[in-house]
Amino acid sequence: MTKAKLSFLHFVVVLMVAQICHGSRSRFPSSIKVHKHLNLLNKAPVKSIESPDGDTIDCVHIAHQPAFDHPILKNHTIIKVCMFFFLPLHVFVCINYNLKYNNKLIQMRPSYYPDWIKDENINTNASKDTSLTSPPKKHKSITQLWHSNGKCPKGTIPIRRTKKEDMLRASSLKSYGRKNGVARRSSIDSELASVNNGHEYAFAGTDGVFYGTKATFNLWNPKVQVPDEFSLGQLWITRGSDSDLNTIEAGWQVYPGLYGDSNTRIFIYWTSDGYHTTGCYNLGCTGFVQTNNDIALGGTLSPTSQVDGSQYEMTILIWKDPNEGDWWMQLGDDELIGYWPASLFTCLSESASTVEWGGEVVNLNTNGHHTTTDMGSGYFPQKGAGKACYIRNIQIVDESNTLRTPEGLYTDHPEQNCYDIVVGMNDNSGSQFFFGGPGRNQNCP
Repeated sequence: MTKAKLSFLHFVVVLMVAQICHGSRSRFPSSIKVHKHLNLLNKAPVKSIESPDGDTIDCVHIAHQPAFDHPILKNHTIIKVCMFFFLPLHVFVCINYNLKYNNKLIQMRPSYYPDWIKDENINTNASKDTSLTSPPKKHKSITQLWHSNGKCPKGTIPIRRTKKEDMLRASSLKSYGRKNGVARRSSIDSELASVNNGHEYAFAGTDGVFYGTKATFNLWNPKVQVPDEFSLGQLWITRGSDSDLNTIEAGWQVYPGLYGDSNTRIFIYWTSDGYHTTGCYNLGCTGFVQTNNDIALGGTLSPTSQVDGSQYEMTILIWKDPNEGDWWMQLGDDELIGYWPASLFTCLSESASTVEWGGEVVNLNTNGHHTTTDMGSGYFPQKGAGKACYIRNIQIVDESNTLRTPEGLYTDHPEQNCYDIVVGMNDNSGSQFFFGGPGRNQNCP
């Protein structure tokens, strides 16, 4: 073989190796890039707590949380607003403080809570329930696993620490903690029905002018077939469409590809441009301002419901502060979590046009078959109380800042042989429905 041919072959080999190396670097980011991104996500903690599920919960000073990396929140200062209680020896107690950015006060609490009116559809004195699809009356409380090993000090918030292996499970650093290629199905985006990119739904919703919603979610631990699939129960508050779609989302999910395990976890999500470049899960990007020092977003919820056994629930209330315009989130009756600043959004800065509640799974059609990932408990809604997953006491916040039972509920369950929904009204639970299914079965190949 001539020297010219040998030189040419050597050039080809070198070029191929260079291309392979370049491709590897684009798929697997360098350790330096991963470390830099981790430093952006993981703030210096005041205290760290090791959770029994393997999570590390960092107690981060409230003013150092990821939200304040956002351009609109960068120039903040802490202003203490104290109420003085004089005790012996002239000791006083400061019971509250606020944050300030760009001369705007960041409220530690909302200026108004939604009003509650007695709903004629809910009979709190009802003693008997004969409906097949009525949720059981006795529900048990939940907690987060990390609570068993400690709690975060006042003035800090708990943040689930992001690990290197979490980052490497993502397709890229940019996509970590984000929904990829989602075409949200809803009444305002029905034309997207054929391009859901593997996302399948069973949900109920209503259209109008809304300023929030409240609902109680039955908690389960559904089986997920492959790590990049997930299963969840959540609410959606939305307005806009396509690239101007604004959403606020919250609920529970099982998502091995994001968290590295199959635990049931609380989550939030938001976007202001149809999931293209804005928003993320939990505190994985700038945006949501957390004020609570007891709930770790993305943290494991325990325990979860059992078939024909104890049922566990989580109540979520999200509403728009009539004065400041921010969207606040609360768990249960008194666990105020924090808020999405109104300035994060375009059309949602005013009001919502659609509110929806239900289940969602990702179906990757592994080996050419529909996924076996469960939605809810994995039982169809027709199985009713004790077996199927439910959402009850569904309410919306109207223009008078009042919680009311929604009217004109619609449902959407395009793959009803895989996942279904049954809506009803119950004198103990108001507007409520059961949803879910096992995925692949003889009628869902």
